[in-house]
Amino acid sequence: MTLHRMDNVLVVVDDLEAAIAFFVELGMELEGKGPLEGRWAERVIGLDDVRQDIAMLRIPDGHGRVELAKFHRPRAIRAEPTDAPANTLGIRRIMFAVDDIEDVVARLRAHGGELVGEIVQYEDSYRLCYVRGPEGIVVALAEQLG
Repeated sequence: MTLHRMDNVLVVVDDLEAAIAFFVELGMELEGKGPLEGRWAERVIGLDDVRQDIAMLRIPDGHGRVELAKFHRPRAIRAEPTDAPANTLGIRRIMFAVDDIEDVVARLRAHGGELVGEIVQYEDSYRLCYVRGPEGIVVALAEQLG
């Protein structure tokens, strides 16, 4: 048995439009959005009476996706504070390679993005940072140098 690829990462949000705008500003492309409900969905995720709206965004090269979900029923549960630190158990961030880290950070700030720490340089290889966006979503940005 072979693993073929990582298809997508799901992020549950309260403000679907703000999260879509944040990821579109990052450079992702909205593939589509709409309602998701029905017995098949309930059976897959193990919840009853599910009604949600989802949006699927893809990386321009088509090799990765982020799925955003806004639950109407049952209501979403916040498991941790929105400003959870990097050492909190669980998935902490999604990393993206970018061309111009300063430009991306500036554009994300217009959509509520805030630097978690600062932009730092790792040796002669990368400039890196973490940006916290809507819903406490953390994206890491990596600009390759040279």
